[in-house]
Formats: sequence, structure tokens, C-alpha cells
Amino acid sequence: MAEVWLDAAAMTTREINGSLRALPSGRAVVTNPAGRHNLAVGLDAPLRVEIDGPAGHYPGGLGKRASVTVNGAAGFGVGENLMSGTVRVRGSAGQSAAASARGGTVVVEGGCASRAGISLKGATLVIGGDAGPLCGFLAQSGVILVGGDTGPHLGDSLYEAVVYVAGTIAGLGTDAVTEELNEHDVTYVKILADGYGFDHIRPEDVTKVVSARRLYHFDLHDNGAY
Repeated sequence: MAEVWLDAAAMTTREINGSLRALPSGRAVVTNPAGRHNLAVGLDAPLRVEIDGPAGHYPGGLGKRASVTVNGAAGFGVGENLMSGTVRVRGSAGQSAAASARGGTVVVEGGCASRAGISLKGATLVIGGDAGPLCGFLAQSGVILVGGDTGPHLGDSLYEAVVYVAGTIAGLGTDAVTEELNEHDVTYVKILADGYGFDHIRPEDVTKVVSARRLYHFDLHDNGAY
């Protein structure tokens, strides 16, 4: 397997991403990232990319087929608009992890700041630790698994996405409700937890959060107001 090493200390972000996009397959390591923004974005190849250190905002965004790993923390928007493939952060992530991601999987081994999974559109977001306020805000489809606790307003304005929480929930958002687990839920959570090494998650004990679907329609009151 071909292996390429790219030194962020000696290259611009444009040069790094251009070099990655030129690779048809294989493995690439980006050294000395030092919190650089927009690394490994827009990839469309069965490529394994390792960012060997903390990344800034939007690592692995807009990607297809590639597997991107950040060996450290990441900033805002990790895996934003991901289409397929995997983005994994071996640390914690900033706001809006997996924002608008349409496919693939975003894995954060630590915790996530606010709005994790905002406007999720079909992808899977797996968080090993806690999630901040408004996790799953406006999530349209896909799955979010939180291995720790969640902040207030979980699942606010949720649509068809499902959120599983292994810890405690500080509060549900507008139109979000809990629902009883079924056999499929337990099996699916187990596959995710086992697959990403989160053995602290007990699939049979997670809380399932879905949309109550009250926001799908306008209700007309007797006085004519909505």
C-alpha cells in the first residue's frame, strides 16, 4: 500500500489538500497539524488519512469514501457535510460535529460541544463522552449515539433522526420525546458501541429520543391563530 507523508509545517493547507486529492488510494499521514483548519476536506477516494495531532475547524468535511483520523482534538464542524466514509477524532470536538452530514460515520472518542449533529441528514454520529446543549438540533435523518450525558435542549426540532443516550439527559428540546427501546434499537446500539470500542455503553440501558412530530403540522386555534 502506498504511503505518503505530508508536513503541515512546510506546506499550505491548499497544498496538503491538493496532494491528498491526487492520491487514488493508500495511506497518508499529515504531520505537525498544530490545529490547522480545513485539513483533509473534499476527498473522494478510498484513502486512509491520519492527521497526527490536533486539528482545527472542519477536518474531514465534504468527504466521500475516505477514512480520516485525527490523533487529538478537533475544532468546529468535524465531518461537516460528509457524504460517505469515516471521520474519527481521538479526542474531543468543538461545536457542530457532523453538521449536515448526509452519509458515512463521524466518531468522536471524547466529548462534543454544543449542536453536535445539527441538521444531520442521514449520517451516523457516535460520541464516546458527553454532548453539549442542542445536540441533534434540526436533525432530519440518521442516528446519534451519545456514550455520556447530554446538555439541555436535546433533539430540539428533531425530524426523523434518532438519538440514543447512555448517560443522563439535562432536558429535551421542542418536540423531542423519549420512546421505549425495541430489539432492533438494542442490537443497533450494540453494533455501534462494539464497533468503535465504546465498552462503557450498555445498549439495553440507553434512552431513545425521537420526534413527537407535533411540528410537522400547523394547529389552528379557535381564535384563528396558529
